[in-house]
Amino acid sequence: MPNRRDPEHQGRGSSNAEPAPGSSRGVGGVPHPLRELPWELPHTFLGLDEEAAAFETASAVILPVPYESTTSYGGGAKAGPGAIVEASRFIELFDQELGAEVGPALGIHTLPSVELTRAGATPAMEELRRVHDAVLDAAGDRFVLMLGGEHSVSSPAIQSHAARHDERITVLQLDAHADLRPEYEGSPNSHASAMARVLDVADVVAVGLRAVCAEEMEVAAAHDGVHMIWADEMWEDDRWMDRAMELLGPKVYITYDVDYLDPSFMPSTGTPEPGGGDWYRTNRFLKRVFAERDVVGCDVVELAPTPGLHAPDFLVAKLVYKLLGYRFQDRFPGPVFR
Repeated sequence: MPNRRDPEHQGRGSSNAEPAPGSSRGVGGVPHPLRELPWELPHTFLGLDEEAAAFETASAVILPVPYESTTSYGGGAKAGPGAIVEASRFIELFDQELGAEVGPALGIHTLPSVELTRAGATPAMEELRRVHDAVLDAAGDRFVLMLGGEHSVSSPAIQSHAARHDERITVLQLDAHADLRPEYEGSPNSHASAMARVLDVADVVAVGLRAVCAEEMEVAAAHDGVHMIWADEMWEDDRWMDRAMELLGPKVYITYDVDYLDPSFMPSTGTPEPGGGDWYRTNRFLKRVFAERDVVGCDVVELAPTPGLHAPDFLVAKLVYKLLGYRFQDRFPGPVFR
């Protein structure tokens, strides 16, 4: 696995990418005369260099939002986006399922991390809405995938996407928790209220639920657009996939809280609940969602890295890579070696 600039991997820390016309800076921002030295991979998603990560030619944009303010149990989600990007630099680029090195083929641009105001959760979410509006305006037809942070960051992103479509969008929420509390611990912009904040602009299909309160059940019962698929249903057979697909509208936003996964897969999250989803069945479902619906945006949230335990960080980085691959699966030849 390449762990430094490799001339055999175009677009991944490759030392032979040409600088921009008139620029004295080479790959990674070092002076052009020094570009042949053995620099580490860039600190971008997948370690892609300027050529493969250029905004102008990218198909996808990574938006890191390391925000954490309303955490109610285990903390650390603020470090999640950085850990995801760092772990991604060690992912093998070839995707057997899609039959290609997806990252360099797509072009993935990594934006700097967003630093939101510390004036409170509500001002922070208002600021994030402005940020997301601006990013979507600049991105055009590029696919934007946001990395959180706590789950509260999803609400402004969903609202921003919903405002761009005449028809009501559907949020596919992969999560252990419903996040439907009107407010929590005095804040309407708590991580526990993320989906409550979007019910006026979107329907919600929540998959993998296994920890809710009575108040959330009342909210769900009062909204025809809220649908719940419980985690124990998912372990009986795969009929839940068909039901979820029937509930999704034409345009879908995916929010993936990593506590959706069983803690045996994902221990590094604020509130790990037993009995969650697994890797292959979930990915099979997501691939179908991307193939059969117009997925307009996506986020992955709530990774709280555990010092010395790299597997969860790597899992989420690989998950992000799979999501981007599925979004553009029609560009790739498909499975190999079968």
